[in-house]
Amino acid sequence: RINLVTLSLAVGSHAFTSSLPPSRRSSTSTTSSSVAATPMQTEVGNSHGQGSCFLPLLQNDDEYIAPRIVQIAGAYPGVTTETYLSITSEPAAEFGQWAYDFSDPDGPQLGTVAVPGMSSVYETEDPVVLIGEHTHLGVQLPDEIKDPVDLIVLVDRARNYFAERKFLVMELEENPGMISIGAFSSFEEFPSTAKIMGHVTLVQIPWLPSMQKKKSGFMEEDQLF
Repeated sequence: RINLVTLSLAVGSHAFTSSLPPSRRSSTSTTSSSVAATPMQTEVGNSHGQGSCFLPLLQNDDEYIAPRIVQIAGAYPGVTTETYLSITSEPAAEFGQWAYDFSDPDGPQLGTVAVPGMSSVYETEDPVVLIGEHTHLGVQLPDEIKDPVDLIVLVDRARNYFAERKFLVMELEENPGMISIGAFSSFEEFPSTAKIMGHVTLVQIPWLPSMQKKKSGFMEEDQLF
């Protein structure tokens, strides 16, 4: 038996515009204005690659097949034909991409997304997903990509303590009610009034056609970010 766990998608109050399909949006588009459009955040701490602070990145390639989010019709025996036929399904995500699922597109602007089964995901005790633009997080992508790209940011809300060079999700005194993400080389750099609300445990990057390149066999040369 394979268990597929989907995580809640938590985003800003202006996220997910009405242009979304009824239940699902693929990450194929390079722009993220319909997914991660949020009010401007107060910059705090280091971004990816600054001050020896690095996000835990996972880069999809052109052969990546995302887990599928599939509805359950019930426990057999006992499933009625009406229930069986009422279940809706969506196409699989394109190679190198993932897909979001919105069970109630008319309700609160939250959804789910399947994340890969790996140790960092397993060890995330209280998970929630944010959708962040690569430019806001400081993640470098090929120069051919001009528009912001959506990244999956997995956060463990149980880790509400300081750690050096770990990317922290915080609420800042000067920006109450909103979250900010940043890392700090030492505790002395950390704003004393900030409230730590979690650690980033994984950042997933989609594969896009402009990233296409031949693999050399050397990991250092094959990294796409």
